[in-house]
Amino acid sequence: MESYSKSLMTKKVYDLGLELVTSKTLKSVLGVKNDRSFFRIVQDLLDNGILVSLERDKYIVIGSKHVNSFKIANFFYQPSYLSCETALNYWGVLSQFPFDITSVTPKKTITKSHDNTVYSYNHINSKYFGMFTKRDDVLIALAEKALFDQVYLVSKGIKTAGFDEYDFKNINKKKFIDICSQFKIGEKILGIVKKYL
Repeated sequence: MESYSKSLMTKKVYDLGLELVTSKTLKSVLGVKNDRSFFRIVQDLLDNGILVSLERDKYIVIGSKHVNSFKIANFFYQPSYLSCETALNYWGVLSQFPFDITSVTPKKTITKSHDNTVYSYNHINSKYFGMFTKRDDVLIALAEKALFDQVYLVSKGIKTAGFDEYDFKNINKKKFIDICSQFKIGEKILGIVKKYL
């Protein structure tokens, strides 16, 4: 079995400048071809507190100053973007911070957890996947699209929402209606929140 310098491997990890990293990226950067050697190196990095495992083949680089639950949410399950209650809280529409970090994805619905935080990924039809922006290196739905995603999932019986707790002054009504019209499900969605808008 080949031998590797722990300090050199650690330096290579930090030189990446990444907060979150996959096994594929690590293997490439570390230049390790042998799987057994690679897994031994990763285990050493875990044991020495350089990496923390999120799940198989996904890691947090310890010492990263800017890693947060929103970045982890984007990284955990891809493609996805923050939406629904999480994005609505971010944009000031929902004052209470939700327990889960909620995202939408065109993939199957799934829940993950790390460090006492629950990450929920709700399936949404791929034709409705979009209209997000990048803020602080995080993909997050625009306020109106986050509301659309929330109401869409409520209309499907997947989520519940207390819309009387929402601050709709932070929602551009015209933009929300345009989104509903664009997706050709306006009346169904609008009907749920009409009295609040």
